[in-house]
Amino acid sequence: MTQTQTIRPPRDVVSYVRRGSRMTDSQRRWLERHAERWSVPFQAGPRALSVAPQPALDLSALFGRQADLVLEIGCGHGETLTAAAQLHPETDFLGCEVFEPALASTLGKIAAGGLTNVRLLAGDAQGALRHLIAPDSLAQLWVFFPDPWPKTRHHKRRLVSAAFADLAASRLRLGGWLRLATDWPDYAAAMVEALDATAALTAVPAGRFSERPETKFERRAHQQGRPVQDLTYRRIDRPAPARP
Repeated sequence: MTQTQTIRPPRDVVSYVRRGSRMTDSQRRWLERHAERWSVPFQAGPRALSVAPQPALDLSALFGRQADLVLEIGCGHGETLTAAAQLHPETDFLGCEVFEPALASTLGKIAAGGLTNVRLLAGDAQGALRHLIAPDSLAQLWVFFPDPWPKTRHHKRRLVSAAFADLAASRLRLGGWLRLATDWPDYAAAMVEALDATAALTAVPAGRFSERPETKFERRAHQQGRPVQDLTYRRIDRPAPARP
């Protein structure tokens, strides 16, 4: 008797690992009370947290208006996202995060601040950017302190790469801003190499992004003696087709 072999789709290299989802009682309450209101529904792919090919989000329907959109990849516990949303009620903000306790904490901040211009997406950032965000639609894209994957054999997992730079450029509108920060010098150098090679982006010497509050990642970097480097780029031209 032969057994039917289950064929699984190839596993993509992703920039995160699934960690435990241990939550505090408060986080669990925030998730239960607010997830349905502020989370973005999407069609999931075959892997956990992956995003299937599908039509891009209808932003006017999602936010109930037409406004500039800022996407933060890896919004963590929402310190930057919610602070910016409070400071700029005229702008819409979308946070992408894969870790449930962090999403729960952000939901708590959104509810406490009475914010109506924030939504959260619990899925893989690259899949979300490729399948849910239409070309030429972002006013800004933020990537603050992505996982550095410091071991050389893990560098392929780093989010910011040549392919990511092409994709990011294609989703920014003309004149849109790409803002990044990292406390790993070799990752900063790799970011610069990838982004400088993208014809549709130009580097802007801007220093530290003033609207980015100091988070635990930045405080930890200072404590451990690692310099924090902010990078700022602007979309200046129509991007070439994305590299594979």
